[in-house]
Amino acid sequence: QVQLVESGGGLVQAGGSLRLSCAASGNILRLNAVAWYRQAPGKQRELVARITSSGTTNYSESVKGRFTISRDDGKNTMYLQMSSLKPEDTAVYHCNVVASSRTGLILNSWGQGTQVTVSS
Repeated sequence: QVQLVESGGGLVQAGGSLRLSCAASGNILRLNAVAWYRQAPGKQRELVARITSSGTTNYSESVKGRFTISRDDGKNTMYLQMSSLKPEDTAVYHCNVVASSRTGLILNSWGQGTQVTVSS
């Protein structure tokens, strides 16, 4: 089992920045791909950014050039640096982790979500 604790959300004005963190703990041998998703009111959850264990990244078109995903495998922690924020970035942001466990399982876990609100 993997536990994820997110932090860093909050209220920010348009054009501002925030940095989200997601710390993983539990039965982890190593993290595989990790990602950030978001869900705005009345909308489906969407992929924001993803980074593989080899460091390959991909981003949604709406955040390219503004958001940066990174990871620190020594700390089992992932980050999302968000800059030039827009009101349409307002959503609950969830981290998602695919991890290999010490017992040979592949575990897919979700964080509880952190609210990001961008005012105009």
